[in-house]
Amino acid sequence: MSPNPFDPAARLTGCSCGAHASQAAHDAGHDARLRRAVETTLLRAIFPNDTNRRAFLRAVGTTTATAAIATIFPIAAATEALADAGPPEKKSLKVGFIPINCATPIIMAAPMGFYAKQGLEVEVVKTAGWAVVRDKTLNGEYDAAHMLSPMPIAISLGLGAPAQPYRVAAIENINGQAITMALKHRDRRDPRQWKGMTFGIPFDYSIHNYLLRYYLAEHGIDPDSDVQLRLIAPADMVANLRAGNIDGFLGPEPFNQRAVYDGVGFLHVLSKELWDGHPCCAFAASQKFITDAPNSFAALMRAIIDATAYAHDPAHRSEIAAAIAPANYLNQPQIVIEQVLTGTFADGLGNIRKMPDRIDFDPFPWQSFAVWMLTQMKRWGQLKGDVDYAAVAREVFLATDARKLMQQAGLSAPATDTKSFAVMGRNFDPSAPEQYLSGFAIRRT
Repeated sequence: MSPNPFDPAARLTGCSCGAHASQAAHDAGHDARLRRAVETTLLRAIFPNDTNRRAFLRAVGTTTATAAIATIFPIAAATEALADAGPPEKKSLKVGFIPINCATPIIMAAPMGFYAKQGLEVEVVKTAGWAVVRDKTLNGEYDAAHMLSPMPIAISLGLGAPAQPYRVAAIENINGQAITMALKHRDRRDPRQWKGMTFGIPFDYSIHNYLLRYYLAEHGIDPDSDVQLRLIAPADMVANLRAGNIDGFLGPEPFNQRAVYDGVGFLHVLSKELWDGHPCCAFAASQKFITDAPNSFAALMRAIIDATAYAHDPAHRSEIAAAIAPANYLNQPQIVIEQVLTGTFADGLGNIRKMPDRIDFDPFPWQSFAVWMLTQMKRWGQLKGDVDYAAVAREVFLATDARKLMQQAGLSAPATDTKSFAVMGRNFDPSAPEQYLSGFAIRRT
């Protein structure tokens, strides 16, 4: 309680509560109380029996106990999170998603309670296609959305839609795509034989488009003149393959595996085999939502990062498959989703393959991913003129925010925002994007 200014004994100097010599001392005391609250909760969880707690502390001492526990639980980060966390400005939120495995963390966070844990009431809304997701987020019908990771870059730059600043808060999945071919092509595995074929991709601004174009071009096929690329919603890819409308597709799961399950296609190559650890989809929001409801956005991010960490553990994959298989989510046979998530699967050519990281979940939005996407946008004529690669990547991919929340959740987070990697054996240095771009023989620029 604040001191009464009309009380002659009251001290009006010092801190806001009147109990400290200065406001700094007051703040330090507040931080200490928050830390003590975190430590108390943690010790109660570790030692439900108070007698065991006392015996442990007497045996090792307070200093040793604190240091030991701090190595396995981020007490400081948890205290900071508690200090930073304010009540959500908006508790009831809508998050749009496309029914594919890439959206696993976003979807599972609803039935498995990750949103509720953050004090949110989130309706995850199944959506028909990427353009619809984009438009519903642009007009504010969705507060945030599952997007293809290049989409927020394109939206921010005004490509395919009016420019509006969008942000990638977290990567939803890495790997988890494939080139699937119709069974009639089982003896035409050499891409150099694919001239004249038609392939499905889910969206122009997608890793699928860029990886398929990359793969074809590395085999001497110009994706704009030697083959036809057709935009097809993921849920319609298998039907189009069955009908003979396309010869193959590079698309998301579970539809590659569903083509095998239905006996209409085979897995030609997994995207992991082209670029191991590549991003695909993202959890994205407009800068307006982030500015207007920062606590709601932070709570959403915490829920998504927690769910992504849970999905990363292979021991949870069968449980997750059961949670996201129902009609209101993926609407797919559970066995199909399990084959994708567990990495033990039929390939449509008579083989059972084991690849535990066929799909994986890592939330960190590496800014070098964004730089690579920008090089491909320029390569294929989607983006013209000079590009400040690093500035766009830094603005759209929120690496600093993700790092902080990952650390608060007790996850390992990279110390840097960029890294080098290789796509089909070609090394990519994010500090030299124009040099990388100039090395391609087949390109529009």
